[in-house]
Amino acid sequence: MPDRTDNALTFGQRVRRARERAGLTRPVVAGLVGRSSDWVKGIENGTIGMPRLPMLLHLAQVLGVDDVADLTGEERIASSTYAKTAHADLPMIKRALSTYRLTRRDEEPEPVAVLAGRVRAAWRLWHGPEQERTAGHRSRIAQLLPDLLADTQHAVRALDSAERRQALALQAQVYHLAQLYLSFQPAPDLVVLTGDRAMSAAQDADSPQAIAAAAWYMNHVYRDAGEAADARVELAEEAASLLRAEDPEHIARRGLLMLAVALSYAKIGREGQAWRYWDKADADARRLGDDYAHEWLIFGRGIVDAYALTMHNDLGHPGKALEVAAALDVGAVPSATRRSYHLIEAARAHGMRDEGVAAVHLLRKAHEESPETIQYNLHTRAALPGLVKAGPPMVREDARRLAVEIGVPV
Repeated sequence: MPDRTDNALTFGQRVRRARERAGLTRPVVAGLVGRSSDWVKGIENGTIGMPRLPMLLHLAQVLGVDDVADLTGEERIASSTYAKTAHADLPMIKRALSTYRLTRRDEEPEPVAVLAGRVRAAWRLWHGPEQERTAGHRSRIAQLLPDLLADTQHAVRALDSAERRQALALQAQVYHLAQLYLSFQPAPDLVVLTGDRAMSAAQDADSPQAIAAAAWYMNHVYRDAGEAADARVELAEEAASLLRAEDPEHIARRGLLMLAVALSYAKIGREGQAWRYWDKADADARRLGDDYAHEWLIFGRGIVDAYALTMHNDLGHPGKALEVAAALDVGAVPSATRRSYHLIEAARAHGMRDEGVAAVHLLRKAHEESPETIQYNLHTRAALPGLVKAGPPMVREDARRLAVEIGVPV
């Protein structure tokens, strides 16, 4: 039976009690869950909040806790809070990805230039200002994806030589868009599928640029699936080795891959390696200039700085994360979805320091930037119920209203 003898204990105190009962040191627990000793220490002393459900279950298993409620105590976890809530158009995207057209269409495919223009327009829709739309970025992109998938597939089958390779590179981008749509959705198999199809298309295109972009998105797949960091690093470095140093398109992609490695190392607490690779991404951003931002990968000065915030959070250093946030010009990131994400990360840092007023304020700003980004963000969905129930009294109602707006049960 779960131990309910002391409901006054915090989550961190319960973790420490379970660890000590199991006779495990912090370094041992850290190694078993793939995190740093500082991360375990942060969990136990409360500077790092309750992790997401997959890590929470992994932690319970490592500590020999049969009932996760022994760790959470009165901090009840509603599955609907942690769940990746399904977007209304998810069934349509599933059908588009699982439809196999075995016979060729009679009509000629669109010229590659026309197809490329449609793909560029879709990227602008994904990244553009949310307030200018009648629907959110996921809702709007979902209406385009089925036709883009079908038309790029048709072009790849009908065209030859250089035009076919160009169509394959565009097809890889469409799969990237599909993967982004599927992120934070209850369809992990489709996320892996789109990542794999994008990489296959990029390789068939024999395009170092397309392969590099596919490796960046596959790194997200691997991190979410908990794959070993070494595999993620190897993929990123191999893709980066294909790129030419003098070409701005190649520089941007190489910088993005260095960020992928940095984020992977930060996730597992290897701080020195994480910042070594961040420095490489920073050097590529400086080579491109402060005003540079890639059209659809968005690599540039803005996201290199912004991802430093995420890395400090993952390494368990919210104070350092907030130092980055204080100097960060979010407006320099030319993507509403990315701006919203980085604001959420700043809110996460404040939450780790139990600074609820600032956290709620930043979550509201993130909502203003991109409602559908915050709606499906797992940190937001996990944090809001706690802010409603135990946050500073002056912002509890604000947190409740935001939770209601994005469909988080409180």
